[in-house]
Amino acid sequence: MGDWGVRQRCVGVTAAIAVLGMTIALSGCGSTGAPRSVTLRLVAAEYGTNSDTTTQKFWSALALAFEAEHPDIKVDVRVRPWKTIDSDIAEMVEEGKAPDLAQGSSYADYAKGDKLYTADEVMSVPTQANFLSQLAEAGRVNRIQYGLPFAASTRLLFYNKKLYRDAGLSAPETWDDIERDARALAERGVTTPLALPLGSEEAQSETLMWLLSGGGGYTETADGSYNIDSPQNVRTFTWLKGLVGEGLTGPVPPSKLDRATAFSAFSNGQVGMLNGHPALLEAARKRGVEVGAVPLPGVRGKAKSSMGSADWMMAFRQNGHGKQIRAFLDYVYEDKNVLDFVGRYDQLPVTYSANEAMAGNRKYADLEKFRSGLDSSELFPYGKTSWSSVNESIKKNIGRAVEPGGRPADVLGRIARDASAAEVAE
Repeated sequence: MGDWGVRQRCVGVTAAIAVLGMTIALSGCGSTGAPRSVTLRLVAAEYGTNSDTTTQKFWSALALAFEAEHPDIKVDVRVRPWKTIDSDIAEMVEEGKAPDLAQGSSYADYAKGDKLYTADEVMSVPTQANFLSQLAEAGRVNRIQYGLPFAASTRLLFYNKKLYRDAGLSAPETWDDIERDARALAERGVTTPLALPLGSEEAQSETLMWLLSGGGGYTETADGSYNIDSPQNVRTFTWLKGLVGEGLTGPVPPSKLDRATAFSAFSNGQVGMLNGHPALLEAARKRGVEVGAVPLPGVRGKAKSSMGSADWMMAFRQNGHGKQIRAFLDYVYEDKNVLDFVGRYDQLPVTYSANEAMAGNRKYADLEKFRSGLDSSELFPYGKTSWSSVNESIKKNIGRAVEPGGRPADVLGRIARDASAAEVAE
């Protein structure tokens, strides 16, 4: 019999006993005073690369430890791949089956629809105040925080030191250096001198890195409006299209190249340069690749800023478990758990206290270059409810800008029109 049937049975029996004037303890009818258990459902993203490193192991261990301290709260974790997690969450919400907590790449649409708890509703003051200010700000819609940063990352330009030494090259500092190095690597038979993954998996990230490198970006700094087809952005993709046309970006068209494939090729020693995040550093080293890493060069020197990214935790209102969510999130964001996660998956912590602990620990020395650049990095416009649809337009269209016969101005113009339409609908 389900919970609803048990409750009905208990109501009926209790009423009958009341009529007879009897007082009896009823087994299973809640008379013991034991707290009713609540199960939180969490949809989490997969950061691992195989069954040994799967994120399920992290969450299962964390849930068990939490449940030992909170026996009235259970946590059911389901891990989804990054490629589908956003659509998986959207489908659950649309079907009226929203999880209590979910990780994803955007939260603003759900906040607009009043489907999310605010941060102060599901976090203690010390926990919420511990978020890095830049990330806390990025988690706001109309000045109210809904997005809870969970992990962060920045990007550097990686290069294969052995391939560079063999070609007599030094680390690139400008666009001219990148172009010169790519040609030199191609002449020595390197399969992919410069990997340019503009496939649907992560095109929005690769695009923003190069736009920042060229002095542009997705938005105007002054008012936050989209400026995707700016002259700087058109110049950037015109330059990239030239590299593609010369065959310097490898045998797979950028529009068909996903990040995971490019990272694997770099780890196998087949790529001279590509934009990488901390997890790739360790993966490549395990395969014997000697990795160099520098800030992404700009036209005439260091780019104006690097790209930063954050993955978001969202707390849905539907099931009414705000009190239990609060207890769980306060536990999740304790330093021991934050550092455990970022250490396993080479991410950057999102809290001040965990950053301080990381800075003083040699165990995380490889992450220092990435961590130190987070404060000055530029993030996606996460707080714009239009970002989700703009993000999809970039993934769908941007690869065409560098294809044979493609016109960067036209492709960027189309994405800009999609962005304007989405912004009007906000």
